[in-house]
Amino acid sequence: MSETVILPSNAAPRRKGVFIPPLLVFPFVAYNLVVFLFFGGNPANWAFGMFALPMPSGMPWAITAGDFLLVVGIILLFFEVLKSTQTARASIIEHMLSMVLFVVFLVEFLLVGAASSSVFFLLMVMSLIDVVAGFTVSITSASRDVSMN
Repeated sequence: MSETVILPSNAAPRRKGVFIPPLLVFPFVAYNLVVFLFFGGNPANWAFGMFALPMPSGMPWAITAGDFLLVVGIILLFFEVLKSTQTARASIIEHMLSMVLFVVFLVEFLLVGAASSSVFFLLMVMSLIDVVAGFTVSITSASRDVSMN
């Protein structure tokens, strides 16, 4: 019993996409700049409040520096997932750079004291989700390009 590989004749052409580096590098750099330049290497300072918004309940909603950085990271993660749906040739390099960024996150989390915070850990988890989502979307779209009979 032999299998026949049928390549689609009307396959979508690969676009020459613009190379965009992993967006989660921005919160990574921001975390390191802030924690080392402004917090003196103390990750506990991410809990300091930036501002508070009055809520209709009468209680203030306090927003910390860590909360703000995590919201920025979540927004950038959304755009990273959108980027991973591209079929451009540059997307493979972008996936590899996302993996490198995750490894850098992991190494810093394990070895650098200033990175031992929940804020950094959650940014690292976002980087992991970016890597897994990117490869999952790529594999799924590649399986649609080739069908096995």
